[in-house]
Order: sequence, then C-alpha cells, then structure tokens
Amino acid sequence: MNPPSVQDPAPHAPRRGRPRKSAQERDESQRRAELLRAAARLFRHQGFDATSTRDIAAAAGMQSGSPFYYFESKSALLYAVMHDGMALVTQAQAQALQALGPRPTARARLQALIRHHFEVLVGPASDFIPVMLYEWRALTPEQRARIGALKDRYEAAWMPVLVSLRRSGSLRARPEVARLFIFGALNWTVQWFDPHGPLSLDELTEQALRLFLGDR
Repeated sequence: MNPPSVQDPAPHAPRRGRPRKSAQERDESQRRAELLRAAARLFRHQGFDATSTRDIAAAAGMQSGSPFYYFESKSALLYAVMHDGMALVTQAQAQALQALGPRPTARARLQALIRHHFEVLVGPASDFIPVMLYEWRALTPEQRARIGALKDRYEAAWMPVLVSLRRSGSLRARPEVARLFIFGALNWTVQWFDPHGPLSLDELTEQALRLFLGDR
C-alpha cells in the first residue's frame, strides 16, 4: 500500500487591516510620542514662546536637532500637541460613555463626561489640552480652524445629554448655553485645582454635578 501523500500546508490567509509596523517604525512612533509629551509638558509650564526646541529635545532625551526630524518647526510641534491631544481625548471620551453600558441615565452620562474632562484637564497626564487653552493664539488661523473642528466634535457628545436633562427638568438652562457655561467652569479648574488638596477628581465631579443639576 502506498503511504498517504503529504499535502502542502495551506497558505496563510492574507492579513486584514493595516500591515504591521516594522521595528524601526514602532521605534520612531514611540520617539515621536515621547517628543510630544515633553513638548506638551514644557509648553504648559514654561509657555510656548519661552520654550526652545533645544529644551524639548533635552527633555525627551534627544539631540538638539532631533525634533526637526519629526516636525518642521516649533509651531508645527505645538499644532501636533493640540491635534494629537484632542484626538486622544475624543477617543477616550467615547470609551468612557461606552463603559456605562447600553442604557445609562442622562445624569450618569453627564457624570462620566465631567469626570473624564477633569482627567483631561488636571489628571496625571493632563498637559496636552491645557496647552490648547493657554496657547490657542499661537496657532495660525488655519491651524485654529482644524483644532476647532476637533474641539467641536469633542463637545458635540455633550449636547444629547444636556438636551435629555433639559427635557426631564433636571437642567433648567438652555442646553446650548449650558454647554458654554459648563465648559467655562470646568476648564477654569486648571487655574486653581490642587491635585494634592482635599478633593479627589471623583469628589470634584460630584461637586460639579451638584452645581449644574442641583443637589440630589
């Protein structure tokens, strides 16, 4: 009897989605992220004008000219800090809402949105968005328009929640006006909140809810 034939192994199915990054591409992506984190931290604490690319390179552990491998200018680096920061927090905000489950109350959604926004503003990795609040005027008009579109997309997630609260009687102000007041109040916390003070971010969130919706 002839031995059974050995068939060639089936070819691997082609991978779907984006191709895997090479080790060099992963390393460059990581270095770019480190550069952005260093720039965001310095822009926040020293200001855009007072921070040099040499300062940023040193903070990122790079040679003085290395930032120009990734960005053509300090202005382009500032724009990337704001753009990437807004993209990340918009994604994180969507995940915070999804984590609530299929049918959360409007109050629970507002609580999640406020808590996430505080994390963005004054949490441990909170340099990116405060830079946008401080250094908005350093952008070109075209850059402001692009960042403004991302900011609008981030804030748009709040409107259905505020409309629902208005319909239930929990929110007495007009939703579009309430949104402006709420963001104005929340964003100002970067000026006074002390992470080592008596309030945790959860407690700060509860205080904000009581302010906007009344004590429940």
